[in-house]
Amino acid sequence: MESQLGLIEKSFNTRYSPWVREVLEELPHNFTITDPTISGHPIVFASPGFLKMSGFRRDQVIGNNGRMFQGPKTNRKTVMEIREAIREERAVQVSLWNYRKDGTPFWMLFQMSPVFSKEDGRVIHFIGVQVPILRNKRSTDDGADAAWNEIVFGSCRREVCSDSLVERGRVLALDTYTNCRGVETEEPWEASEPEKQSAAAAINNILSVLTHYSESTGRLACGKRCSSPAAGLINSSLNISLGRISQSFVLIDPHLPNMPIVYASDAFLKLTGYDRHEVLGCNWRFLSGVGTDSSVLNQIQESIQVEQACTVCFLNYRKDKSTFWNLLHMSPVRNATGKIAYFVGVQMEEKCKSQDRHGLSPETRQLSAVGAVKVAVRSLSMGASCSKSSDRFNTL
Repeated sequence: MESQLGLIEKSFNTRYSPWVREVLEELPHNFTITDPTISGHPIVFASPGFLKMSGFRRDQVIGNNGRMFQGPKTNRKTVMEIREAIREERAVQVSLWNYRKDGTPFWMLFQMSPVFSKEDGRVIHFIGVQVPILRNKRSTDDGADAAWNEIVFGSCRREVCSDSLVERGRVLALDTYTNCRGVETEEPWEASEPEKQSAAAAINNILSVLTHYSESTGRLACGKRCSSPAAGLINSSLNISLGRISQSFVLIDPHLPNMPIVYASDAFLKLTGYDRHEVLGCNWRFLSGVGTDSSVLNQIQESIQVEQACTVCFLNYRKDKSTFWNLLHMSPVRNATGKIAYFVGVQMEEKCKSQDRHGLSPETRQLSAVGAVKVAVRSLSMGASCSKSSDRFNTL
């Protein structure tokens, strides 16, 4: 399995010419590029202008999610607007209250736009352009707030960089305390027309560079979806949501020929030794070998046909041909309308059946993963149906 840094490098190297980074760094704009296909939707490129504006070093930004720039006064409704745009794979422009490395807040115009693969129509990157909104300074007690901003903002950064339950608990406690302290969301500053035009021009310039330097690789990128997404590709937002689940699992699409795997978690790749591109599109049986009990495979297939969950333990093979006993729980995943959208298979190596450090049994951990996947899929389908209803209402 490749490291996170290796995936980030490949995010650019397989899609664009080696010269693209040098050209992007020459652009005067403040911007980041993120990859929704990598777990956590990390930043894979940050311009020199953005680093100077935010005060962060490149190594502190690359690999992290854009949430690291948010803080106690960032408007959550605006953040949800951005997430909704990611879910719908479309552009968005909002005024956003962000924080620099030293905890200093500032208003910026944030414009985000997807980058599509011309060959299969999927989203390969998101461009995020940041334009500081200029306005007369308000009289504020900067000295009194500086230490508080650093305490709360530092905690927000640690939340992004840590998966620790204890650390998240501390952040939630601080969040509660800020509400009691009376921290309120600032009224948004409206960007001027020149600032909006500057953001739009930056998006066009960056897209032009990415499009041009994708030609030499034969994997063309474009700013508009040139074709419908290929069968078996999952939505960017679902990909991001599934990436937050730490257990080993795969998502299977039963509606496609041969029931291919359409998502594989990082933990699954670590368990089996495969890279993601080697797994996607394969049938769920691909870990089987000469020593695998065929009756168990038939049992799994029958449970899929009758749309029921099942738990089995059988011999599987890693990429290096070594074997392991796989405790597999397979379960149907329904969308918001109750129809089966996928099957999820949660894997656990037999020797890891003891309770984890939180005292959870293997069965509980597997059911927890299944529940998280079901929530992600249903939330996506509910959001899509709500958007369609809203569109119909607006046309009346």
